[in-house]
Amino acid sequence: MRTRFPAPFFHPMTTKRLITLLAGVAAWACNGDTTQPRPPSDLVKTAGDAQSWYFNNPLPVSLSVAALDPGGQPVAGVVVTWSVAQGDGAVSPAQSTTNANGVASTVDSLGSSTLQRVSASFTGLANAASFFEVASAPSTAVGVSVSNFLFTPQDTAVQAGGTVTWTWNSGTTTHNVTYTGGPTPLPTSSPTQAGGTTFSTTFTMVGKYTYHCNIHPTQMTGSVTVVH
Repeated sequence: MRTRFPAPFFHPMTTKRLITLLAGVAAWACNGDTTQPRPPSDLVKTAGDAQSWYFNNPLPVSLSVAALDPGGQPVAGVVVTWSVAQGDGAVSPAQSTTNANGVASTVDSLGSSTLQRVSASFTGLANAASFFEVASAPSTAVGVSVSNFLFTPQDTAVQAGGTVTWTWNSGTTTHNVTYTGGPTPLPTSSPTQAGGTTFSTTFTMVGKYTYHCNIHPTQMTGSVTVVH
């Protein structure tokens, strides 16, 4: 005859503590293996590559990279070294440290070369990240069409000392060019006009100027970036 023993009794509070302990150990094991970043193994470009801009001017978008570990997680505190590998421009700063998201950045200023290549690396990295930028001469005369509820092109650039001319192609519908921001004092705004009329501004100060039609301020906006 088989002897039956009573099932062991665990107090409810003891059972709860045991479950909590086991859950904590499982969470620790998972976190310790998969979520803690290891030393960086790669740099991935995150912004600024393949821009076209103008000789002897800083690019409008900074160059940035993300340092990643072998599992693809971002790594903070990595010192990234930037250098101009082709062309005669410059980067500033030449070294930057990745932030909490693993991202480091620098400002790239183009020189007089048509093609510029910038490298980003850190100690021990086998293959540096490369950025390629194209430079050209800025225009000294730019035209903008004023049609019904649209400036075309909406955003443009001109060399300092150059002129932007707006031509009205809106029939009898009136519009204007009213400056809203930029280096001060702001240029004189245009009158409100229509038909095939024109209005011109010669820009002498480097910077970005914004404008709109104050009759249609939410629909008709534009900008002029003045470069060296």
